Amino acid sequence: MMLRTVRSRRRRRGRAGALIAVTALLAVFLTGLGAAGTAQAATVDPNAWYVLVNRASGKVLDVQGADTGDGARLVQWPRTDGANQQFRFVDSGDGTYRLRARHSGKVLDVYQYSTADGANIVQWGDTGGANQQFRAADSPDGHLRLISRHSAKAVGVPGGSVADGAGVVQYADSGGADQQWKPVRVGVLAQVRTAGRVTDAGDTVRYSWPGVYFEGRVRGTGVGVVLDDRAADYDVQVDGATVATLVTPGAGTRWINGLSDGVHDVRLVKRNDSPWDVSAFGGFLAAPGGAVLSKPPARHRQVEFIGDSLTVGYGNLSTSHDCTGDQLRRTTDTDVSYGALTARQLDADYQINGYSGLGMVRNFNGGSPDVTYRSFYDRALLSVSGDVWQNPGTWRPQLVVVNLGTNDFSTPVHAGEPWTPDSLAAAYRDAYRDFLKELRTRYGAGTTFLAVGSGQYAGYVQQVVKERTDAGDGRVRYWALDSSGLDFQGCDWHYSAHDDRIIADRLTSFVSGLPMGW
Repeated sequence: MMLRTVRSRRRRRGRAGALIAVTALLAVFLTGLGAAGTAQAATVDPNAWYVLVNRASGKVLDVQGADTGDGARLVQWPRTDGANQQFRFVDSGDGTYRLRARHSGKVLDVYQYSTADGANIVQWGDTGGANQQFRAADSPDGHLRLISRHSAKAVGVPGGSVADGAGVVQYADSGGADQQWKPVRVGVLAQVRTAGRVTDAGDTVRYSWPGVYFEGRVRGTGVGVVLDDRAADYDVQVDGATVATLVTPGAGTRWINGLSDGVHDVRLVKRNDSPWDVSAFGGFLAAPGGAVLSKPPARHRQVEFIGDSLTVGYGNLSTSHDCTGDQLRRTTDTDVSYGALTARQLDADYQINGYSGLGMVRNFNGGSPDVTYRSFYDRALLSVSGDVWQNPGTWRPQLVVVNLGTNDFSTPVHAGEPWTPDSLAAAYRDAYRDFLKELRTRYGAGTTFLAVGSGQYAGYVQQVVKERTDAGDGRVRYWALDSSGLDFQGCDWHYSAHDDRIIADRLTSFVSGLPMGW
């Protein structure tokens, strides 16, 4: 139920008498703190977003229906981490805060400046009024009570109701569990879904690998994309169609406006590789009058692709083999690489963990001999030495595709390198064996590993796979990448987008014939 028109008339009368009432209100604030009035203010971070969990019901503070209008009621609801359940404590001074809803930008407000028990808590445009200011009073076990500055009453769910949609009101501070709220810090990952290797920094997520994507839902006529990235390019997709390409967007919010007024699926995807830099995403915003909604559910299937520039999609949109560095960056699109296309055909979430130029034991043309692909595989932030990606426990791929070897063998061994053809092949096989063991330890017996072979190194991969299967590992398979029909029109003779589609079709067909159990 909306409570707007009457309020606007009542508020004008309240402001007319504000000077007369200020002394009385201050006296109430100082003396009417209720049963637990001597508790000290709880510690909250004004730069963070919180979900507030009611101690009595286990449900959370929620702007009803994700409404963005003035007067929308506050209720309790099961936790979804939607933007209408996220609040920021905006410091008002003197130990009080205004609680700002993430989806609307409006703040909690005691309706009509009421001082009565049972007055509704609503959201309203931020006026800085005393009826929008709350003291965070400590309660046991990390909970707090929200004490209204103007009425000295506490925000709670009357009667200790546990019902979905029960209204949130103010009433005399008793210190009861129905007036206690536990602030649970949330970040960008509460409003968007990603399967990529990201580091959660609260208000942003940070990442390095190509093809990292974020998916969310927004209601309204526009969506803002909060980014800090001076190295990579992005596609913004709305309802399955690319509506904008952001070229090295820098720091700030890029807006996509002019959408139909409704609910939209939004997807942001990092197009190219920038391993020397760290990218940051700060979430989606809704245009005025809209709302950021709960994130979409995860897909049941998960696939990880491990490889080099061929897996990245290096220059796959180019129409020329010769590319400058800038042309290479603009024409690399990991979102149309064979891995991304295969995953979408399988309806799977995916990671593209590709690093251009690196091999299993030897890099392109013998470069950077002190590192290999395996030096970086464990990282989320590739440029941060010693970084280790912390799997949140949600990444459990049923299929891992390994395509490494092109850089090891595509250029002749130069004088001064510590290799002969035979020793390089032996080192490659040994490293491949160790890498598969590492992956098996990481993902367990239920994951299928698909080792890709092509060209000179195909036989070596086959040999390693045979050894694994002979040793009893029935979930390691070999796949010969068929080059027939490929035009290699990408930069520096890499796969073109045309080639990526052909490979994805062949790979999807092969995987579909495996006993994956999904």
